[in-house]
Amino acid sequence: MTSRTALFSLAAGLALMFLAGPLVKLVVSADAHSLLEAFVDPQVLAAIWTSVAAATWATMLGAIVGLPLGFLLARYDFPAKALLEGLIDLPIVMPHPIAGIALLFVFGRRFFVGHAFGMLGVRFAGAVPGIVIAMLFVSAPFLINAARDGFRAVDPRLESVARTLGRGPWSAFFGVTVPLARGALVSGAVMMWARALSEFGAVVVLAYYPMTAPVLIYDRFESFGLAAAQPVAAAVVIVALGLFAALRWLNLRQAPQ
Repeated sequence: MTSRTALFSLAAGLALMFLAGPLVKLVVSADAHSLLEAFVDPQVLAAIWTSVAAATWATMLGAIVGLPLGFLLARYDFPAKALLEGLIDLPIVMPHPIAGIALLFVFGRRFFVGHAFGMLGVRFAGAVPGIVIAMLFVSAPFLINAARDGFRAVDPRLESVARTLGRGPWSAFFGVTVPLARGALVSGAVMMWARALSEFGAVVVLAYYPMTAPVLIYDRFESFGLAAAQPVAAAVVIVALGLFAALRWLNLRQAPQ
């Protein structure tokens, strides 16, 4: 082993200890009885389900509007493109309570968009649609950027070849470009879903109820202290890790050999 390899291995080990250590400590320190109670607590199960369902809806909406945007950014140059890419990244770097407040100014009941949706029977403040748009806002950049990079890696001439062989533009896109960019698209979708699942700041401002898993943990911590919050947090970590690992495993299974 060279000195460089040894040094890098040490740094990597420290990084892994820093990232995994607190989570491992959280889970193994939880009392087994309290952890079991958390897994059968109807409020905890409802919060986890709300998080998973809302994150899934946010990811599907993100794919509908984000993949076309990623494709345009990959294939075309236009004025202020760099500014647009910076705006896409802005939700990642801004404090997420600010994101929730900004969304309230658009989707709150006293504002035009929120009022218009309210007339259709859809409200965002204190409702599941509010959780979905909060998750969508803060996590969509992961999918958009991954789609841009994935589409950029595909040679546009391959589509042209497919079209000379008789395929239409949509057939060439879905039959050539999308399969070749699939790895980046799936990875971006998984990262978006995982980021949406963990969102707290924007959600707690826009829709405290119904509680998502992060909001429930915060509520238990504020109301009853660390001892009450720990088993719930440990249960959510176990569930989230299992779901994320399953998605990664399915992605690897379906990846071309």
